[in-house]
Amino acid sequence: MDKVPNQFAVIGVGRFGSSVALTLSRNGCEVTVIDKDKDRVQQMSDYVSSAIQLDATDEKALRSIGLEGVDVAIVSIGEQMEASILVTMALKEMGIRTVVAKALTESHGKILSRVGADKVVFPERDMGVRLANALLHPSLLEHVEVSPGYNLAEFEAPKVLWNRTIGESAVRVRYGVQIIAVKRKRPGLDSAGESALEEEVDLIPSAEAVIHKGDTILVIGKEENIRKFRSLK
Repeated sequence: MDKVPNQFAVIGVGRFGSSVALTLSRNGCEVTVIDKDKDRVQQMSDYVSSAIQLDATDEKALRSIGLEGVDVAIVSIGEQMEASILVTMALKEMGIRTVVAKALTESHGKILSRVGADKVVFPERDMGVRLANALLHPSLLEHVEVSPGYNLAEFEAPKVLWNRTIGESAVRVRYGVQIIAVKRKRPGLDSAGESALEEEVDLIPSAEAVIHKGDTILVIGKEENIRKFRSLK
């Protein structure tokens, strides 16, 4: 079984890189951030395991800080095409198992893949797609393409499902989608013993599971089927 990554290096801590680094750190990961901007490095130093001021395009300097042990390196200097390509190449030559590189254009992404990037991300493009989906479908909370034409989507359960079991609703037969999780808020207590709402998740719910008003459902299916399903009243 593959090791779950826990040690990360984030090279370039602008808006995208810093958000990646902070999220990883908040989830208990060891994170090293690298940037040539002193102010950015200082701003991140209190939130990550290590913050290093360094020009990552200087391969000798990059090798000197001992990144060989990290599980994943994220190259988030996509606004500097040549720099991101050089750093990606250097990281792969250093033996980093997984290198994720940020790209701004398709051609930039293709070059990054050719020089060794294991995964290329397009944050600006992807955020644009997500924003458009959110504007067109306000009830849609999350929308992910799992393969061409097939999506995974999370949204509030439409009224037609309320107080009915999944079996009674027959969503797979009627709408061509599969409900793979149901989430709802339940009254509970927080760590201080105060009343609070806790999220309850029913993963792979049975046909007898009842959908209630306010529930959030996670469904998978063809894009056009999900679009019709989520438009139900």
